[in-house]
Amino acid sequence: MKTIHGPAIFLAQFLGDEPPFDTLEHLAQWAAGLGYKGLQLPTAPRLFDLEQAAASDQYCDDVIALLARYGLQVTELSTHLQGQLIAVHPAYDALFDGFAPEHVKGDPAARTAWATQQLLWAATASQRLGLKAHVTFSGALAWPYLYPWPQRPAGLVETAFAELARRWLPILDAFDAAGVDVCYELHPGEDLHDGVTFERFLDAVNQHPRAAILYDPSHFVLQQLDYLAFIDIYHERIKAFHVKDAEFRPNGRQGVYGGYSDWQDRAGRFRSLGDGQIDFKAIFSKMAQYDFPGWAVLEWECCLKHPEDGAAEGARFIREHIIRVAEHAFDDFAGSAVNPRQIKQLLGLKQGD
Repeated sequence: MKTIHGPAIFLAQFLGDEPPFDTLEHLAQWAAGLGYKGLQLPTAPRLFDLEQAAASDQYCDDVIALLARYGLQVTELSTHLQGQLIAVHPAYDALFDGFAPEHVKGDPAARTAWATQQLLWAATASQRLGLKAHVTFSGALAWPYLYPWPQRPAGLVETAFAELARRWLPILDAFDAAGVDVCYELHPGEDLHDGVTFERFLDAVNQHPRAAILYDPSHFVLQQLDYLAFIDIYHERIKAFHVKDAEFRPNGRQGVYGGYSDWQDRAGRFRSLGDGQIDFKAIFSKMAQYDFPGWAVLEWECCLKHPEDGAAEGARFIREHIIRVAEHAFDDFAGSAVNPRQIKQLLGLKQGD
């Protein structure tokens, strides 16, 4: 069995203009001071130059050395925003243009081409950094049709997933050549948002060996999906892990859909670690049981608690939940050495049987 690496922290929600949130070195020093051992790096230009990392071993070595000075490692690179732009329904063009650079805004085809290049660079950069997993979003073409009213025309979902697969297959092949898994965060707003949609995508990409999952139980609480059974079903494809808490408290006025309420007023909302309803003892037990090979990475999203408090508490929370796996069975002390002849005797079998 394997012991999970950690604690680590996803830096996307902590980027800012003032120290210690303004540069990679300042963030590294801050995170190390809280007890983190790994950083999941968003590929935002102010933090990490993705194009340069794809082209230069020296740049990647410099990043590794910088983090090593603070006792840190890169856990994964993140292209969540770029992955979102691989596939955008026209209803969301204006909103998702905010994720794109100025020269491709207003041009969906150019925006998709830019995002695709970003993912291809991420494959090479991950390889240069010695990483085994990459985290991202899938994008979405069918999301506006999630609820079947008005009735969806036959073939709409199938066509959407075929197109999504067509866009992702060259990227998956590039990651395969780099020896890196593509871990999709199954997330509302993405066409890959639960087990059924992930399986549909797997079928569309011919069960591609690099199509994997970033497991984040908070999104499953808000969907009312069994997040523990999910691990039992998909553990072979789970290659990344966001440790994020959530709660779901429906009432007589709202449930899963949330009624367009702000985050603090929704029935389902994200919380800082330990403040929600998720059974992380059971999750970490299953991760140990199934030999999860990666990092336990805090993703902080809470509409109530201050982020710096959430980060400080999260490091302790993850450290206390990581299970150092046993090197031998607990009852080995009571074992007895027997030979094949004795085994047959114990079973009441004749030696010739």
